[in-house]
Amino acid sequence: MEKKYTITFRGEQYKYDEDTLFKDIAADFQKYYTYPILGLNVDNDIVELSSKLNKNCKVNFYDRSSFEGYDIYSKSALFILVLAVKNVLGKDIEVSIEHSMDYGVFCKVIGKKINAVTVNRLYQEMQKIVKQDYLYVKSSVARLDAIKFFKKKKVLDKVDVLKYISNTYINLYRINDEYDYFYGKMAYNTGQIDKFKLTYIKDNGFVMLLPSVDNPNKIMPYKHHEKVFDKFREYLNWSKSLNITNIADLNKVVSNAKEGELISLSEAYYDGQLSKIADEILHGKKDVKIVLIAGPSSSGKTTTSKKLDIYLKSKGFKTHPIALDDYFIPLAIRPKDENGNPDFESIRAVDTKQFNKDLSNLLKGKKVELPHYNFELGEREYNGDYLQLGKKDIIIVEGLHALNKTLTESIPSNKKYKVFISPFTGIGIDSHSYVHTSDIRRLRRIVRDSKTRGLGAKETLAMWPTIRDGERENIFRFQDNVDTVINSSLLYEIGVLKTYVEPLLFNVTEEDPEYMEALRLINFLRNFLPIASDDVPQDSVLREFIGGSCFKD
Repeated sequence: MEKKYTITFRGEQYKYDEDTLFKDIAADFQKYYTYPILGLNVDNDIVELSSKLNKNCKVNFYDRSSFEGYDIYSKSALFILVLAVKNVLGKDIEVSIEHSMDYGVFCKVIGKKINAVTVNRLYQEMQKIVKQDYLYVKSSVARLDAIKFFKKKKVLDKVDVLKYISNTYINLYRINDEYDYFYGKMAYNTGQIDKFKLTYIKDNGFVMLLPSVDNPNKIMPYKHHEKVFDKFREYLNWSKSLNITNIADLNKVVSNAKEGELISLSEAYYDGQLSKIADEILHGKKDVKIVLIAGPSSSGKTTTSKKLDIYLKSKGFKTHPIALDDYFIPLAIRPKDENGNPDFESIRAVDTKQFNKDLSNLLKGKKVELPHYNFELGEREYNGDYLQLGKKDIIIVEGLHALNKTLTESIPSNKKYKVFISPFTGIGIDSHSYVHTSDIRRLRRIVRDSKTRGLGAKETLAMWPTIRDGERENIFRFQDNVDTVINSSLLYEIGVLKTYVEPLLFNVTEEDPEYMEALRLINFLRNFLPIASDDVPQDSVLREFIGGSCFKD
């Protein structure tokens, strides 16, 4: 008599034979999901559909409308792309998955010139692979054997990455006859990856667009964010000039005890961006009187605004920071959010009419009394804080809504200099696995929340979906209408953040809903050698998160 196990799904129990494929179990529950089930949660562990039932357990399934399912979908699509490139362009041709872009990822073909026609051929080949319904076959192999395998194939980026991880065994995946190493889980078969689009850009590159968690049923039209794209390319070219293109290259620097030099170089690159802005305002944008700085959570806005203040002063300007929080609408008449609570996030929380009036009067040379928002009383106060602008005076405004047109709609465009800031990662795990920009910000936020708010990683991770929603609404839609983009990413920073954030992530327990995300980040950090924070300068943007900054509020 075959042994049976009980699975619990949404409080109901179901019995299945031992060693039943989760793919077959998932078929019984597909009716509860709009899109193909890609994986599942088994007792708070993400499991692939190719695994078998071997215990009593609680389960939940993931399709591409969930973050976990989207991660599986995107990695599975990337593997299809890797295979398509080799089928169309030759087995010795590689594609480099470089960074996120709009609703997809930017990719470059290495070793062969391509154009829009070539990209269409790759798309057709990907569709063919999907129709073939190939299985994603997982093999657990000794790490040293995997190194020998990739060395024989001359895939040296994977050789180097595997050298620095401590796992005895790693998972290789195969589609048809192509093997690869991916950081993450895979779908059951290629037929489940039914939506994607390739758009040729330039410089041997194209964007692979995928459905998103917000729009799982369709591919959103690609919108090219020129300034953000150029900043990514600039940073990648700079990191390549240092011979650092992936995590293995970074780990080599650390293992050779040369991280001090890398810290200095990274800080110089970041500072150079601020110096360039100050020079541009001095020589090219002489009418500018207001600098507006905005970016998503944990992008380093505070440090950047304070350092830019110094660079502007070094050019002979007199600067005046104005906090948007001081223009909050009094709590008693504050608009309510969707939950009926006072709105602190949207532009409706800011008295934009008064803000525009004050700025307009300042630009006319008038003396203006600036408000101060008393958070204890929930009211704006006026305490005799007057400001009158001189010829070389500049106002610096940093905040969530700094780029929103409504905030400064009465101010002539030639008087404004708008800055979008975010950490755009310059390295990948290897050529087929890129580092998500949002992961850098997430790690920064976890460390800062722990130090300044007494929050654990669990609480920060729980807030992240809401944070992302606010960013899409209040920040990202304004990123194209700016004068410049600042990349606040530091090549060395993940190694430093690792020493702070790992203990916090380990404190998330298996019973917590955020456990899977914490575990994903822990596994991601295992790719990095730790870097001590001793050599991180006190004026570094990283100090905003790990502490020890010379800039005090």
